[in-house]
Amino acid sequence: MRSFLLLSLLLLGAGSVLAQPTGKAAKGRKRYTFAQRDSESPYVQNVTKNTDEEQEVDGSFTRLGYRSAADMLKEIDALRKLKDWADSTYQRRLAAIPPGGALVVTVHRQGPKGVEMSNLTLTVTDKAGKEVFAQTLPAGTGRFFGRDLYQGKTVLPFPKMEAQELNVSIRDAKLYQTFDYILTLPAAQ
Repeated sequence: MRSFLLLSLLLLGAGSVLAQPTGKAAKGRKRYTFAQRDSESPYVQNVTKNTDEEQEVDGSFTRLGYRSAADMLKEIDALRKLKDWADSTYQRRLAAIPPGGALVVTVHRQGPKGVEMSNLTLTVTDKAGKEVFAQTLPAGTGRFFGRDLYQGKTVLPFPKMEAQELNVSIRDAKLYQTFDYILTLPAAQ
């Protein structure tokens, strides 16, 4: 009886070990207990742990930022006061502002080929889980950032939406990792 109990415990333990993912897929991102505000973008909160310390460990840092159309308009107006722009330059910059703002995706990866932006897929869902925006980032290479890290940056125009809280996931197909964020869209001004 005792050997039967011991054997069944060993088999249960072996079964649970076999059921867990192995290899690259097992390397998931740790999550915060409470979402953390991003230091650069007041509209974004990090759900997965994605800090400079982890960048030192595995060389995979991904940051999501959001710039509202109102913020970009203020910046262009301030630049117009500082610089001697012609009206055509101001009108061109004004027309280039996306009505819903822009998402800014910044990544740091090891090696020059690790920064291939087309490996990233960005998916935005609302609180009900309905997909409202999805895009594979356009191809692009990065620039040297320091030591063996390279930085890539992409700005994506975002569709105009009412003020709400959205879930954003950035999936890296090469690293088999997903970076999660909460985006709080501001009210239109």
